[in-house]
Amino acid sequence: MEAITMRRVAQELGVEAMSLYHHVPNKDAILDGVVDAVFAAIALPDARCDDWRDAIRVRASSARTVLSQHSWALGLMDSRRNPGPATLRHHDAVLGVLREAGFTLPMAAHAVSLVDSYIGGFVLQEANLPVTTPGDVEEVAGSILEQLPAAELPYLTEMIVDHALQPGYDHTSEFGYGLDLILDALEARR
Repeated sequence: MEAITMRRVAQELGVEAMSLYHHVPNKDAILDGVVDAVFAAIALPDARCDDWRDAIRVRASSARTVLSQHSWALGLMDSRRNPGPATLRHHDAVLGVLREAGFTLPMAAHAVSLVDSYIGGFVLQEANLPVTTPGDVEEVAGSILEQLPAAELPYLTEMIVDHALQPGYDHTSEFGYGLDLILDALEARR
């Protein structure tokens, strides 16, 4: 984000930097707008939904998709002091689902923080993993396994051999599994 300057934005738009100031007061306003555009792309849950878990699951999946396409936004989204209308609507909608489902205000706040931290962490992990396809998993895991002192690291060896290298293993399915664990725990405390 340091690379974003009024001069560079103006250059990309083919205008003079000073002309930008007729539309936005400063770089922070541009960053606020960018964050708002990212939030606008994430599906809004409906507080009048029949199943809060499904609503949060759909929203989490949408957020994962959007943030995977814009992983640069992860560090920026929570740093803004002037949230835009889409950002505010988004947070209100998520809180609305939880409050209408019977969560106390503190539990709803905890739930939003927990789910959003999970989404952000998973997207960050996915963006940095050296694998994107099941074939990549076999190649990377196989390479690790060749170098692994199995006697010294029996549990890691077991996980690679009996889990990651099994037919049908797909790391991306871990997102739904982890999210369901979180939703189960939240349901128990609702």
